[in-house]
Amino acid sequence: MTDDLSALPPTGKLLGLDLGTKTIGVATSDGMRYSATPLETIKRQKFTLDAERLLELIAENAAVGIVIGLPLNMDGSEGPRVQSTRAFARNLAAKIEIPIVFWDERLSTSAVTRTLIEADMRRNKRAEVVDKLAASYILQGALERLRRGIVAP
Repeated sequence: MTDDLSALPPTGKLLGLDLGTKTIGVATSDGMRYSATPLETIKRQKFTLDAERLLELIAENAAVGIVIGLPLNMDGSEGPRVQSTRAFARNLAAKIEIPIVFWDERLSTSAVTRTLIEADMRRNKRAEVVDKLAASYILQGALERLRRGIVAP
């Protein structure tokens, strides 16, 4: 696991993950890596069950890599949420054969929430979609960086 996008294979679909304490937002890219699309929100249970669902999604989407949002503090430092994200990634890496990279997700959820509010979406509807949209936002940022040929942070 690394912050270096060059660890990803040069072609193929990617999954984006937004790890929350209660849910995991999941997004997928198209095969050409032009766009990220929200896929689903997994209600978190035990790691084993969460990982099983992710393994199914990896297989269903023929994903060749995973981009996980890294919830850095606004000053760039790492807090407890980063530690739990890295631990989740380590545990997941032991179960899969594809690379996992981290992407700075600062403000992704707030940016998505702001967009949904501007679209006049009700609070209960926002709660249903914000995590998978945040995963899509995270993955889209990584795709744009890859398209520009910049792979290291």
